[in-house]
Amino acid sequence: MTTTRFAPSPTGYLHIGNLRAALFNYIIARQNGGSFILRLDDTDPVRSKPEYADAIREDLRWLGLDWDREETQSARLGRYDEVAAQLRGDGRLYECFESPTELDLKRKKQLNMGLPPVYDRAALKLSETEKDALRAERGSYWRFQLDHKRIEWEDGILGAQSIDAASVSDPVLIRADGQVLYTLASVTDDTDMGITNVVRGLDHVTNTATQIQIIEAMGCKLPSFAHHSMLTGPQGEALSKRLGVLALRDLRANGVEPMAILSLMARLGSSKPVELRQHIKEVIEGFALSDFNASPTKFDEADLGPLSARYFHAVPAPEMAAEMAAIGVPEGMTEDFWLAIRENINTRADIAYWWDLCQNGATPDIAAEDVSFIQQALASLPARPFDQTTWPSWTADLKATTGRKGKALFMPLRKALTGAANGPDMKRLLPLLQKLPEV
Repeated sequence: MTTTRFAPSPTGYLHIGNLRAALFNYIIARQNGGSFILRLDDTDPVRSKPEYADAIREDLRWLGLDWDREETQSARLGRYDEVAAQLRGDGRLYECFESPTELDLKRKKQLNMGLPPVYDRAALKLSETEKDALRAERGSYWRFQLDHKRIEWEDGILGAQSIDAASVSDPVLIRADGQVLYTLASVTDDTDMGITNVVRGLDHVTNTATQIQIIEAMGCKLPSFAHHSMLTGPQGEALSKRLGVLALRDLRANGVEPMAILSLMARLGSSKPVELRQHIKEVIEGFALSDFNASPTKFDEADLGPLSARYFHAVPAPEMAAEMAAIGVPEGMTEDFWLAIRENINTRADIAYWWDLCQNGATPDIAAEDVSFIQQALASLPARPFDQTTWPSWTADLKATTGRKGKALFMPLRKALTGAANGPDMKRLLPLLQKLPEV
């Protein structure tokens, strides 16, 4: 069975950058009738916060990305110790003693000599006596010893990949304070949980190479890997510094619709054009990893507003019934009200604006030269109830009696009735107006 996972750290809010991994893994699981796991990478006890974990769940639910089960890495620390003990016993995990300052000096020296800044494995040359002495004066950490050979895999987006393990430092798996790091925890979880497909950002390619060797050392089966491109700003600038203002919770607060986000992110960086979808099922059906490439992908927050507005244009009234009921629209009016306003909705907050106008009217905007015309027009308005024939018949009569036509006829009427130069089709809106202006 296909099993995928999304493994965010609850150390902050979800942003548009890490949403791509969540969405891609969710889609792959759903396309194949598989399982999608939410796995909270909460091994850092200082930075991981329950409120961030709650916010992650809230954001995923808002987007409609439901998960089949939830796991927390903090509940699996004993299992990571078991795997570490196995790797030590097999001679693949070795103890190191360099301080961060010493490691930095080594890197600088290698760079000055024109060499790649790869850990020199000095710890492997230490005698047991030397190790005992170092343990007495400082803490130690643990590295995985890579086999210096080429690591190869067929990437679901990048195609054939090959990395020389000798060009990569042996990865640190356990810090000096005993904290298990991402690489060991992730590999252990992926193998134990039967993850079949791992989709993540291009910045994880080197991680994948080292994790392949760790998985092989554990005697476990490799999942399929795919690495999507990284997001940039609209001008190609680094997006990383802006991710704090691109939190999903902030986009939601600004009125961006879930389907606008999902529609954009499911196509951005692919060979297919962005197409607005009304339901997550349509996003799933039109998705293929093979459509994507490794080129940097430009993301512009401004694209989400128009997509959100277009989403409302096609939504049927029953799907908005809860929003309309919440602001007091009578059940018998929801269909007519929604069909009148939906093409003028940019965010859900706009619904209340138009209902207030229908209920309480608007401050009329009437130019001095139009006052007498508006007085004549209102005096000739047919008696209630209005219907969708009222506006065309009323304006036709006014055209005949006043000689006005086109913008000179329709614009003063709209501005007098709604207080604005733009808005819904007056044929649909007029029957909903409960208060008319007094001039």
